Amino acid sequence: MLGRITWFLIVLATSTAQAGEYNQVLNIGDPAPAWSDLPGTDGKRYALADFKDKKLLVVVFTCNSCPVAVDYEDRIIAFARRHAENVGVVAINVSRAEEDSLEAMQQRAELKKFPYPYLADASQSIGRAYGAGSTPEFFVLSPERKVVYMGAMDDSSNAAQAKVNHLDAAVAAALSGKQPETKETYAHGCRIRYARQRKQ
Repeated sequence: MLGRITWFLIVLATSTAQAGEYNQVLNIGDPAPAWSDLPGTDGKRYALADFKDKKLLVVVFTCNSCPVAVDYEDRIIAFARRHAENVGVVAINVSRAEEDSLEAMQQRAELKKFPYPYLADASQSIGRAYGAGSTPEFFVLSPERKVVYMGAMDDSSNAAQAKVNHLDAAVAAALSGKQPETKETYAHGCRIRYARQRKQ
């Protein structure tokens, strides 16, 4: 009996170690899940490989319908413009709400003039693969496209109260070939509603 309990604890510890502190799927250092053929608001289709010309890539899961995500739009736009030379930014919407249809996304992208691709993933498979749980949620990918940071952009959804920018710090470290001091944070925002999957 003791042997079975010990074996169970070892398996549990191993499975837990494979995920991050807040992310139930990915951990720091994991290869970034790839995607292909995702439609963008600009009429083009995108794959992870399309951003290979950028030293780093920031993947942000966001949407139109979450007020927290909307509050972050100007900060994400400013970040993308500030780091345009070396850092790519791509936004992915996995929400199936009516306000998050591709047509609604196109209207939002036109209104805000996003300087980065805004992609729709109706299958929600990319969000699941990244373990994204909230909008907005950020993933910084290294030149080798491994996860070096995941979580929130900063320490407050209220821009006026934000004091620590985790995303800027992670990108600065990664561009210098170093590991970010803070590698994972909790992404405050709206929970992503994933459709139930039937067990095979």
